[in-house]
Amino acid sequence: MKSTQPSASKQAGNAVPVLLGLLAVVVIVFVGYMVVNKNNDNSSDTASTSMSDSSSSKSMDADSDGVTVGGAKMVKTKDIVDNAVNAKNVTTVVAAVKAAGLVDTLKGDGPFTVFAPNNAAFEALPAGTVDTLLKPENKAKLAGILTYHVVPGTYTSADLKVMAAKGEAVKTVQGEELKFVNENNQIMIVDAKGDKVAIETSDVISSNGVTHVIKSVLMPIN
Repeated sequence: MKSTQPSASKQAGNAVPVLLGLLAVVVIVFVGYMVVNKNNDNSSDTASTSMSDSSSSKSMDADSDGVTVGGAKMVKTKDIVDNAVNAKNVTTVVAAVKAAGLVDTLKGDGPFTVFAPNNAAFEALPAGTVDTLLKPENKAKLAGILTYHVVPGTYTSADLKVMAAKGEAVKTVQGEELKFVNENNQIMIVDAKGDKVAIETSDVISSNGVTHVIKSVLMPIN
């Protein structure tokens, strides 16, 4: 009687496809694992970058006081001068402050309230006025005009409104006073000559005080 048990060679031949099949499965599983793991790493990196960008944005927002002057966002951790130099609409007063030697003063501890005329305010002065004031021989006169725009202490628009209602005045660093009136719910500054000046941008907060950008140059009597 013949035996029906497969020969060794046939058994080996049958085992080859099985082994190849198992090897293919292992390769597929390994490749799939690597792809998934790489995607997870990329997701982690993206999330980390997103969190970093978000944190940086929040930090900048925390430093900003939310007011934009001359195209630049004002930062409350910077002093009055460092904020002003970034604003394109107050470059004339910045140049005047430098010419008058008042940079160190306005970078001091303060606090100060500064009424900063915009460029248009200086352009509205009689022709040649600014050029004359910027000459070295007129440094004292220029300093007198500029310090007439500076008040010791911090006075926000809310404070100015209260003073306007009470008819109160404040003494400037120059020595003369400024008064305030409320016209049609708009605070106007009244200088020593009786001229009324409107505020363009109020409550620009800096580390050493507050700045109000104004539309005209305040003029003292002396």
